[in-house]
Amino acid sequence: MIAEDKKGILLVNLGTPDQPTYSAVHRYLSQFLMDARVIDIPYLARLLLVKGIIAPFRSGKSAQAYKKLWTESGSPIKFHGFALEKKVQHLYDHNTLVKIGMRYQNPSIASALDELIAFGAKEITIFPLFPQYASATTGSVHEEVMSYFKNKFIIPKLNFINSYFQDQPFIDCFVKNGKQHDWKSYDHVLFSFHGLPKRQLRKSDTQSHCFQNEDCCKQISDKNYFCYSAQCFATAQAIAHKLEIPEENYTICYQSRLGRDPWLEPYTSDVLKKRRAAGDKNILVFCPAFVADCLETTIEISEEYAEEFEKIGGEHLQLVESLNQSNQWAEAIVQIIANH
Repeated sequence: MIAEDKKGILLVNLGTPDQPTYSAVHRYLSQFLMDARVIDIPYLARLLLVKGIIAPFRSGKSAQAYKKLWTESGSPIKFHGFALEKKVQHLYDHNTLVKIGMRYQNPSIASALDELIAFGAKEITIFPLFPQYASATTGSVHEEVMSYFKNKFIIPKLNFINSYFQDQPFIDCFVKNGKQHDWKSYDHVLFSFHGLPKRQLRKSDTQSHCFQNEDCCKQISDKNYFCYSAQCFATAQAIAHKLEIPEENYTICYQSRLGRDPWLEPYTSDVLKKRRAAGDKNILVFCPAFVADCLETTIEISEEYAEEFEKIGGEHLQLVESLNQSNQWAEAIVQIIANH
């Protein structure tokens, strides 16, 4: 009798505190920021920074932000994740099991892999819910998966999805959400991505291409294919092209910087000031680095940046909803996996 060809799909997002409380946020930030791929400095310096400064002093403020984000179903990144898991599962037959895992906190990558192994999966595809590759996100997920298997005597076939920053099924999802807003009725469009320290891009550069000129990220090529910033540009350009937004009508920028080191620029907050100084009063914002609405979109963009924009005379800042648990996004995941 031939054994069934069982497969597993592991969807992975960043993670979330279990509760919007100081202690839960402290645990989350401690695990997240102690990852050497997130804060890439020597261990002792990272330990002192995270455990001695960031986690103790930032957990209270972050807990208050998470309380604003929290719903009756819990954290959006988690309940959207579970709903997405079910929708993707529905698109496969009984020989494939789909599980959601979080890089930090619960449900963990290890617990999801335990279920896939118990299911009897002979082949597992790891699908990070990060469209653009970065060492701090996708790289960390892949390292955690490999760490899980390093002491296992049996390792199934592993398929790692590296990125899908310009895969058409993904782009089409954001295009559909963008069409719910008439971009022509806004003064300007922002494509706001999560920021990274510039040093991390330099560390990822194997072709002596990074920051050689101000336009080095504007076109994806063999030399900068794994550059996070270049992939962000490619994503924004693909969405803008399909929505027929002229280049002069949009700006690519970066949010959520931490610490004093230089991060990717321009910063979203600075761009908003610049656009207001140019006379813009209504801004439409895409956040295509986030496939589920979270603290960085719902709170940082829709509340904090919107409030700052209004204080300097802006009238309205509108966030384009993320992909969350839409049927189209579930179908896109299946198609991207098939294509890869």
